Amino acid sequence: MVAVAFLFACKKDKVDISLDLKLTEKLEFASPSGSKDSYIMPESNDYANLPNQDAKNPVTAAKVELGKMLFFETGIGLDAKYPVSKSTYSCSSCHVPSMSFTAGRFQGVADGAVGFGDHGEARVKNPEYGGSEVDAQGARPLPTINLTYVTNALWAGGFGSFGTNVGTENVWNQDTLLAINHKGFEGLEANNQRALVVHRQVINKNVTDSLGYTAMFDEAFPDIPAEERYSLKTGAFAIAAYFRTILTNQAPFQRWLKGDEKAMTEQQKRGAILFFDKAGCKNCHNSPSLNAMRYEAVGVNNLFQSPYDVFRTDASDLRNFGRGGFTKREEDMHKYKVPQLYNLKHVGFYFHGASKTSLRQVVEYFNDGIPENPQVPASQISSKFHPLGLTKSEVEDLTEFLENGLYDPYIERFAPKAVMSGNCFPNNDPQSRRDMGCQ
Repeated sequence: MVAVAFLFACKKDKVDISLDLKLTEKLEFASPSGSKDSYIMPESNDYANLPNQDAKNPVTAAKVELGKMLFFETGIGLDAKYPVSKSTYSCSSCHVPSMSFTAGRFQGVADGAVGFGDHGEARVKNPEYGGSEVDAQGARPLPTINLTYVTNALWAGGFGSFGTNVGTENVWNQDTLLAINHKGFEGLEANNQRALVVHRQVINKNVTDSLGYTAMFDEAFPDIPAEERYSLKTGAFAIAAYFRTILTNQAPFQRWLKGDEKAMTEQQKRGAILFFDKAGCKNCHNSPSLNAMRYEAVGVNNLFQSPYDVFRTDASDLRNFGRGGFTKREEDMHKYKVPQLYNLKHVGFYFHGASKTSLRQVVEYFNDGIPENPQVPASQISSKFHPLGLTKSEVEDLTEFLENGLYDPYIERFAPKAVMSGNCFPNNDPQSRRDMGCQ
């Protein structure tokens, strides 16, 4: 019996080692550096090794702490469309930590909505607002995680002076918000300043004094003159610094990369091998966060084409043309930024138009390789989007890797325990407070 047990153990170890070696081989072949270590994320407080930092806004602990507070602070939601919504919403209204920092529903709504439910899924339009008056996003909000690997923000990559936006200067003056690209900021810094304006938030000395943030601004930005220190710009800088530290570096795949061969199950390892080999996912998703600063069309439906009750988007919405809606170039139409793939397990809605409701459906969509949106010309569909020929068991293995191999279960560690105003967050309207048990 001892001999049988020994042989069984040896056989099991052999299988594990074989999978580990094969995955290492695939990673080394796919890696730009030739090493699987290039997929390892730094620790969140290893500021020097966070890539794509803005030279005008190096990450510091003081900025990160301030940014974390401001991102959840309902007290800066002061420019609401109607008084009933004043100080009731925050950036995190559409980026809920328990939902991996994306919306708990198909479309994010900040000003003009009430309620929360358990994870933001029960947020609905305030009856005092018309549908065109709410602060709603025209596409599914991207998770604000692993953003240190992003150089140009949003699905169309429209914000940021560098990276993929070099050569797009001719359109920066066509929209007052895009004009910020002339100021020479990286994507997060530029987009955050835009977002604070669009989402009707206010930061000035009176606000920082009243909410208790003045000392934090002083610590975070001592080199900025006092008359400029308490502003949307510095607030945006702080939030950008915070964003760069929200890393899913405790996911099983990350732990495996760092040497813990037991961090992933055999099925997750098989799925990872498929990801970097037969399924071809790495042809687009090939960075530490498995994103890419490129734009591809895979023919999915837009949010206005969904069966959901959506606000402020229709067939004429430029956001429904992806990168082309920003650049106005025909070759960019219907192309969207290749997103990161960590912590998608529970988010419930996938692609920019929320047309899929499970990762299994996403894998099956790519495996079938058939565009679902008839409004996207075949000429625009990515050459990388085609039938994959995965078997049923391979689909299951790949889905398991995406769902659990890439899932950091401790993502809520990046949320604060409280904000300086003492308000409830991410929402502070009466219904949300009741839903969250926060009074």
